[in-house]
Amino acid sequence: MLSVARRQGGCGRELARNHRTQRGGKDLRKHRLQPETQHHAVNQTTALSATSGPSLDTSKDGDSKKEGRVDCWGRLGSGGNAVRAGPSCHFAAARPPAVGRCRLLRLGRDGGGAGAAAVAARLLLLAAAAGPGAVWPQPQAQSFPPGGGRCPVLARRFRFAVADGSAVGPGCAVLDAAFQRYWPRSSAVPENEPSWETPCTELLVYVSTPGCDGFPSLDSNESYKLSVSKGSMLLSAETVWGALRGLETFSQLVGRDENGTYYINETEIVDFPRFPHRGLLLDTSRHYLPLKAILETLDVMAYNKFNVFHWHIVDDPSFPYESSTFPELSKQGAFNAMTHVYTASDVRSVIEYARLRGIRVIAEFDTPGHTLSWGPGAPGLLTPCYMGKAPSGVYGPINPIVNSTYQFVTSLFQEVSTVFPDFFLHLGGDEVDFTCWKSNPEIRAFMVKMGFGQDYKKLESFYIQRLLDIVSSLGKGYIVWQEVFDNDVKLRPDTIIHVWKENNLQYLNEMANVTRSGYRALLSAPWYLNRISYGQDWIEAYKVEPLMFEGSPEQKALVIGGEACMWGEYVDVTNLTPRLWPRAGAVAERLWSNETVGNVQDAYARLAEFRCTLLGRGVQAQPLYVGYCEHEFGGV
Repeated sequence: MLSVARRQGGCGRELARNHRTQRGGKDLRKHRLQPETQHHAVNQTTALSATSGPSLDTSKDGDSKKEGRVDCWGRLGSGGNAVRAGPSCHFAAARPPAVGRCRLLRLGRDGGGAGAAAVAARLLLLAAAAGPGAVWPQPQAQSFPPGGGRCPVLARRFRFAVADGSAVGPGCAVLDAAFQRYWPRSSAVPENEPSWETPCTELLVYVSTPGCDGFPSLDSNESYKLSVSKGSMLLSAETVWGALRGLETFSQLVGRDENGTYYINETEIVDFPRFPHRGLLLDTSRHYLPLKAILETLDVMAYNKFNVFHWHIVDDPSFPYESSTFPELSKQGAFNAMTHVYTASDVRSVIEYARLRGIRVIAEFDTPGHTLSWGPGAPGLLTPCYMGKAPSGVYGPINPIVNSTYQFVTSLFQEVSTVFPDFFLHLGGDEVDFTCWKSNPEIRAFMVKMGFGQDYKKLESFYIQRLLDIVSSLGKGYIVWQEVFDNDVKLRPDTIIHVWKENNLQYLNEMANVTRSGYRALLSAPWYLNRISYGQDWIEAYKVEPLMFEGSPEQKALVIGGEACMWGEYVDVTNLTPRLWPRAGAVAERLWSNETVGNVQDAYARLAEFRCTLLGRGVQAQPLYVGYCEHEFGGV
């Protein structure tokens, strides 16, 4: 995994162009990229900033009419000096040395002329700057020593080792498994050993805090430091979870030059996440996702430094969770009780697979709505709907007025609390349709008895409050969708409110209201990745700032992160991976990197490079735009 693709400067980078600039035929040869300092501190971006030139606007245009061609040869200098590559390509080295040859063929519809060629060439060189040394998500601080040295990494001689004095040593399953995942595949690709350079043969890993057998949590420390110099490489972290993040960064720093030599540039990295909760939601009810697809998604989550798998495991369409307490739920509620279920063994596999990658698993059992699949396996649980004075044969949300409901819920969540070890459960609470409740005469009578009048939000709150008391008695914390807060349900102070309603940026007001009330908040509203559009929609996700709401510093400190969501109405195993990646990476960087990291051009270059890395790791990640990777998916 250390060497996932041969990186020759810009070869294999993806290409973007600005149609408006090309349409005007503007010659961009005069607009040089400005050199940056070698040190990329917390308050800096690592962008190759341009004084002018193409944006990443991808207006819908259509098929190509003309062909253009430009060949670019270039060596990125080590001192930050601009050099020339080809007749019209100017760029500066804001990255460590990398050798490159880039060829662009088939410019788009508006791609004719020297101006278009210059645009294309310049963006290729922008991408070339995101060679080895460019990490996704971007670290908090990274510096390169003067001179830009590098160290060969020879797969057949390289090893990971635990440093002397480390509180965690051999036999730690988390580190042992990580070392195996990131071990160079020396037999897969032949390598050349330079005779004039001393190779780096060992990465020492030092963990200062004992603990290897537990699970990651909201409070886990994921910080790390990585130092690479000739003859010495050290990764130090407070916990094993930080060591995992550092190993992923290390794997992205290894490149391969035009001579076939693997190497790593000298660098110093100090890194930690901006937010402690960086999640991805998968919906396995609307379409069943095979176990293998979930495990593969966990792999790519780890590559992106996501640390929470929000498993929306059941919903109206199906109940694939195989309950030991209520086996009829999946027997009657799954699409297929033999093939489309998650057994106890499957669930344990997901939890352990995630743990070894520093990922928490938070299960969601959404009630009282979104429970139609529960009904066949739990008679009497759902509310009978009425047509006039007679039952219609249709059922609605969970019936909140009968004691048997709370006996059932208590037993189910006792099991769920044992199966899923994370402190938090997601209890849903969204989108409750009151139509059925309003039609039921027994519920209407209960409303009168309780003094609720015609306000069915009060009935919903009655149910939710009893559910929260049950879950609290089991020693669990809980996350709820924003409607629970909006409907004034009495909540524990440590409740986490999950904001999902976008409503033309109204989610910013919701974030302000939630935090003003003293609750912690998670953001998902602008990150529903199941919604797709033509063009580079990852940019909109990338440009989101979770704290861009009116509020005090104390309020903003209550935002613990966010989640990208992949709802399953139109997503199953056939399109899950390309729809997720690399688009979810935009959310990953927003939640990990410093708030000052926001240059879209720089992000494009690094994300395009990272997408090629994912292809090299066998991940069917969709392209960002026109271009190619040297190692395409499927082994091309």
